[in-house]
Amino acid sequence: MANPFLGVFFHWLGGLASGSFYVPYRGVKKWSWETYWLVGGFFSWIICPWLLASLLTHDVLGVLKQQSGSTLWWTYFFGAMWGFGGLTFGLTMRYLGMSLGMGVALGYCAAFGTLVPPVFKQFMPNIPVDSTIVEIARTTAGQVTLAGVAICLLGIGIAALAGFTKEKEMPEAQKKQAIKEFNFKKGILVATFSGIMSACFAFALTAGNPIGDASLAAGTDKIWTGLPKLIVVLLGGFTTNFIWCILLNLKNRSGYQYFSSHIRPEHAPGPGAAVALQPDLKVPVLANYLFSALAGTCWYFQFFFYTMGETQMGKFRFASWTLHMASIIIFSTMWGWIFHEWKGSSRKAHLLIAGGIATLILSTCVIGAGAGWTDLVAYLRSL
Repeated sequence: MANPFLGVFFHWLGGLASGSFYVPYRGVKKWSWETYWLVGGFFSWIICPWLLASLLTHDVLGVLKQQSGSTLWWTYFFGAMWGFGGLTFGLTMRYLGMSLGMGVALGYCAAFGTLVPPVFKQFMPNIPVDSTIVEIARTTAGQVTLAGVAICLLGIGIAALAGFTKEKEMPEAQKKQAIKEFNFKKGILVATFSGIMSACFAFALTAGNPIGDASLAAGTDKIWTGLPKLIVVLLGGFTTNFIWCILLNLKNRSGYQYFSSHIRPEHAPGPGAAVALQPDLKVPVLANYLFSALAGTCWYFQFFFYTMGETQMGKFRFASWTLHMASIIIFSTMWGWIFHEWKGSSRKAHLLIAGGIATLILSTCVIGAGAGWTDLVAYLRSL
């Protein structure tokens, strides 16, 4: 029996996990980005999905083997497309910080998570999505959803203006105290791409629904039936991230970092020639692996709780993606303020980022209401 209140609680736990996952990476020392991102990714995309699905569901291998090639392909394909978004999501955090970066990227994710599937459906009728963009625009529910997308884009614009204001006002040294690689222009471009591609996760989960149904038929408790499909979705994401990180390891000659207790001078933190003189090139290898593992595991738990929440929402299932996006934005903004990412910026910049985040949260609520307009109207009439 569905319990929407429990579902909301699970979605907020997922948002807390996602909004917090980048925090442990701050404890990683003297590793290149591609090194710690891939180590964390092994836990996010391979270890945790298989471990928890094996522990909490019945006959996970049998369930996956009985799926059609089409189901497995689309679930994997959209997972791989999401992988590009997950990959650049980490870059967004590097260039914009947690509050602005997640706000902009997830704003795009909420908007395009609604728009991209029906646009694909328009030109590729066989993909597992319910409606085309034309069909959506003809209905009241669709028009409400599109209005939510417009509000979302407005929120992104306000948040971007806040970042532009911050960049203009603060001296370079002060900006990089809180965000070492702050770069507004790069960050906005990366966040845009990340948000668009990350939206593919929403319909990777939809494509994988037959896997959840088969898991339920195999005797798995309903609350855990989303876990087997995460194995396939995240395998797609792993493929993309693995290839890119290995290419960066080769390009930057940083592959030795996985095994070495010392870092080469050219990879050590520090400006110019001073690096060569830096006496401490010892790497806290064990701590780096632990922090990366913690970050990766924390990231996985966003969708662990998401799939649990989705099973409890009943006729309010339409609101799942909305709740997830809104809660991530809120918790990531909280971490941004805790880490003083906006310290030293003007009152105007603070008001703009607060207004942008509030607008993004509003947009996710409107998009969710539009996505479940029929259920929402029926529910209000029943009161």
